[in-house]
Amino acid sequence: MYLIDYHTHSLLSPDSQEPLTAMAQAAVRSGLQELCVTDHYDLLDEQGKRRGPHDWASAVAQYDVVAAQAPNGFRLKLGMELGSAHVEPSYAAELTAHPRADFIIGSLHNWSVKQGGGDYYFTDYSTSDACYAALDDYFCQMEALAPLSDCYDVLGHIIYPLRYTNRDGQFPTLERYHDQLRRILRTAVEHGRGIEVNTYRGRTVAEWQEVLALYKECGGEIVTVGSDAHRAADVAGGVREAYALLADCGFRYVASYTRRKPEFHKL
Repeated sequence: MYLIDYHTHSLLSPDSQEPLTAMAQAAVRSGLQELCVTDHYDLLDEQGKRRGPHDWASAVAQYDVVAAQAPNGFRLKLGMELGSAHVEPSYAAELTAHPRADFIIGSLHNWSVKQGGGDYYFTDYSTSDACYAALDDYFCQMEALAPLSDCYDVLGHIIYPLRYTNRDGQFPTLERYHDQLRRILRTAVEHGRGIEVNTYRGRTVAEWQEVLALYKECGGEIVTVGSDAHRAADVAGGVREAYALLADCGFRYVASYTRRKPEFHKL
């Protein structure tokens, strides 16, 4: 089995302090064949203000040093988790066209600009109304992101807000969003794009079954798996369990990427 972790963060992400060297070493110890570092760049900051330009230079420099030290048979890939690409699609497309980029996750971490643009993390989800307001906003934004196929290879952590609604003791369902999710997923499929199963460092695996069923219904086949690790200790968390879930849901392959082109590995 060809094991990958395609959602990880190093100290170049604002919410991680882990050197990429440590992340790669942990991947090797965990039995992975491939690791992709996908450090954050969100067009909006935590308060909803537009961030300054991104510079790939530090990411490339870090990657080159660690990739040169990788043992035989282990592949390290250079990626990015790009947040809120739909806020400025032309800049996002320019950013993701970097010739060294292997893989781009298209994510949403922030409320829409019309709702202030702050990070979903800081919202109080102690009421059902607050939960569904966030989910309404989130999926409307994802529907705007999905057609921007130059800006992503897979849609990232589609069930992201549930991390924080559950944190605050609320457990909303996605049933009311199924039609909207079908539109989003069909758009991704029609543009040759995929989705990820994000295990949230091993905390969310079974929760993906609902989305995977909808994705398969829409003809989706491209799936990556990522732990969303921000520490070496969390690399590969939930990856094997996610592979088992994919197989149970009828998927036959997991995808990795080189220069934005998918490669398929049997589960």
